[in-house]
Amino acid sequence: MRLALYQPDIPQNTGTILRLAACLDVPVDIIGPAGFDMSDRNLRRAGLDYLPHVALTRHLSWARFLSDRCPAGTSPGRLVLLSAKGPARHTDFAYRPDDTLLLGRESAGVPPAVLAAADAVVRIPLKAQLRSLNVAMAAALVLGEALRQTDAYPR
Repeated sequence: MRLALYQPDIPQNTGTILRLAACLDVPVDIIGPAGFDMSDRNLRRAGLDYLPHVALTRHLSWARFLSDRCPAGTSPGRLVLLSAKGPARHTDFAYRPDDTLLLGRESAGVPPAVLAAADAVVRIPLKAQLRSLNVAMAAALVLGEALRQTDAYPR
């Protein structure tokens, strides 16, 4: 299981996700360009002293992420996009241990090319009048369900 952040906008959210990943021993891919300096003090503050405990890979672009995640002769697993417009509820989806959970930009989600590359799109069911959750909260909810289903929580 992995988390991938597509061009994150907000350092505090990214730091929170990195802290979550450190605690749950889940690798993270950050797909650039980010909307902030990755050495930003807000990122460090949100991630506290957990950042050295994250298996973090940075990719300069979406194209680079795609090529990096599938070296010759390997299978990258599925790319599962979290989207408020996804057809499947996150709790109804059957996760696999090699899935990568992809989160879009806080300000704009993902462009059509990224959506088209996803193997599956899942959503968190929300009250009808409300648009979306904070991206770090969405990451925690869906990652928690995926780890539960695959029995992959740290022992």
